[in-house]
Amino acid sequence: MNTLVNPNDLSAIIEADRAHLWHHLIPHKPFETSDPRIIVQGKGMRVWDATGKEHLDAVSGGVWTVNVGYGRERIADAVRDQLVKMNYFANSAGSIPGAQFAEMLIEKMPGMSRVYYTNSGSEANEKAFKMIRQIAHKRHGGRKHKILYRERDYHGSTIAAMSAGGQIERNAQYGPFTPGFVEVPHCLEYRAQWDVENYGERAADAIEEVILREGPDTVGALCLEPVTAGGGVITPPEGYWERVQEICRKYEILLHIDEVVCGVGRTGTWFGYQNYGIQPDFVTMAKGVASGYAAISCMVTTEEVFEMFKAVPDDPMDYFRDISTFGGCTAGPAAAIENMKIIEDEGLLQNTLAMGERLMANLEALKDKHAVVGDVRGKGLFAGAELVADRATREPAPEKMVQAVVADCMAQGIIIGATNRSVPGFNNTLCLSPALIATKDDIDAITDAIDGALTRVFTH
Repeated sequence: MNTLVNPNDLSAIIEADRAHLWHHLIPHKPFETSDPRIIVQGKGMRVWDATGKEHLDAVSGGVWTVNVGYGRERIADAVRDQLVKMNYFANSAGSIPGAQFAEMLIEKMPGMSRVYYTNSGSEANEKAFKMIRQIAHKRHGGRKHKILYRERDYHGSTIAAMSAGGQIERNAQYGPFTPGFVEVPHCLEYRAQWDVENYGERAADAIEEVILREGPDTVGALCLEPVTAGGGVITPPEGYWERVQEICRKYEILLHIDEVVCGVGRTGTWFGYQNYGIQPDFVTMAKGVASGYAAISCMVTTEEVFEMFKAVPDDPMDYFRDISTFGGCTAGPAAAIENMKIIEDEGLLQNTLAMGERLMANLEALKDKHAVVGDVRGKGLFAGAELVADRATREPAPEKMVQAVVADCMAQGIIIGATNRSVPGFNNTLCLSPALIATKDDIDAITDAIDGALTRVFTH
């Protein structure tokens, strides 16, 4: 095996990739006749591929992750220094960066108090699900075990996380699923399910209807994204979250907020739920926690929940009998500490709000110019533009044409995303989540690329 890589000739790397790698989320038949894309370098908002082509990354690593941008030496240095000192010990024991980051994190989350380290968003959600199930057994004779999830929301790729997944195409062919997960309706007003004025409250009331149908004494938790990501960048309608909180308290249902995408600055607040004045029982996070510089996720909960797991110290079944092997890695919290400091030192929450306003204004201008843009939605540097074939009927644009817009932007050197493998017939929303360091020029370059792509793809 040749471990030396010639930066001017990556043909050996490309061939090794083609022969041995199983990539995520894409079909591999095309690689028989074309090269897989290999990203070799990143700096700030930009990445370079193996052909030397430069791209402006408007989706933070493809899946809304690299919140502070590429090439951050202070994060890399912190991780290296920590690894040399102490790289790993099972999280049955603590670590210095683990304790430090937990304290930093809890300072940003009033009402929350305990951090459970894992290594992916799927796994963080699994831990919350397990705690909810154990509470059902400890407090309710196992009866209050059902977990509600929302149509169009996504909570991960394990079988249990997919059981809580509201995206039909992602789940297809992977069943049977874990029992006890029950779907509630989505809250996308543009695709209104009820003709009412107070749409947010009505969408929340639909959750109550499901609770009453199932029996409140059987429902243990409600798991929701603050802003739905891959299901169409769905910002909650006014009045929605207040009513959701009310319903959870009324029926003693634990509220689990999945912040895997929204968390650590994406919406212009530390966490998406903090835009809506609610108090969750569980908060899960992953992607932006260390901006992809190390694998880390967190399941954060309240002292009240924590206390339930030490109520009967003599009972060996009373505590949370769970481990995440790589939750004991110190690289994650070491990277997360520097990531959080960068957001604070560089005023990136404020930048996210300012650049988010510019992004939404630019998208509104595209909507005025292009009839194919039916709706624009967003919060901070987290935005979507839903494309339609007919603005009056809101018939979705064909998925192939939506993907053609993404491909056109890629050809221009701008990487954007689109909903896919999600809801059949409704994979028609362009997705944008540029790094929190984005400048006015970056935002304008992204929307200019979309402008040109829309003109080329939809002008017959």
